[in-house]
Amino acid sequence: MTTWFLALVSAFVAVFVLELPDKTTALTLVLTTRYRSAPVIAGAAVAFTLQAVIAVALGSALTLLPERLVAGAVALIFGIGAFLLFKESFDHDEEEGGAAARQSVPFGRAALASFGALFAAEWGDASQLAAVGAAAKYAEPTAVVLGTFLALMCVTLLAVAVGRRIRDRIPAHWVQRGAGVVFAAFALIAAYQAIVG
Repeated sequence: MTTWFLALVSAFVAVFVLELPDKTTALTLVLTTRYRSAPVIAGAAVAFTLQAVIAVALGSALTLLPERLVAGAVALIFGIGAFLLFKESFDHDEEEGGAAARQSVPFGRAALASFGALFAAEWGDASQLAAVGAAAKYAEPTAVVLGTFLALMCVTLLAVAVGRRIRDRIPAHWVQRGAGVVFAAFALIAAYQAIVG
């Protein structure tokens, strides 16, 4: 097995395993209840391409930041995300999350919202650090970028498939509240890491 292929497989497996139960899955589920699948996938593809390239290009630079600072920033981002998810779930009734509302959102706007949310969610994430580690270990940047991107997109496509199945069965506000609970839990964990160090 060549080093290039080994780097690709290592990056893919590490990122896929880290992302499957991660906030990216929950966020993609929420996005899929709000927007059509195609713009969510398009926004995710651009976000994850940039994240993979940044992780490999920066190498270990992200690990030079103080852990407490990164954990504090992550706690703040998740706390704001949880607040916004809960707020929106209580502001809108069930009818607004239906198929008509999803169809009325322009492709570009939905793709941009998906890009922004997923790009921010992945910043400093464990999967990004796994990509940094794989890049440092194998010195095969193209393989690590490709493996990281493919893993992130596989998780996204799985979440979109699940989201499409549940969005017409479960009201959007319940999905948002569930994601809000997940985001609040991530915020508390990150806050604990920021305080304890």
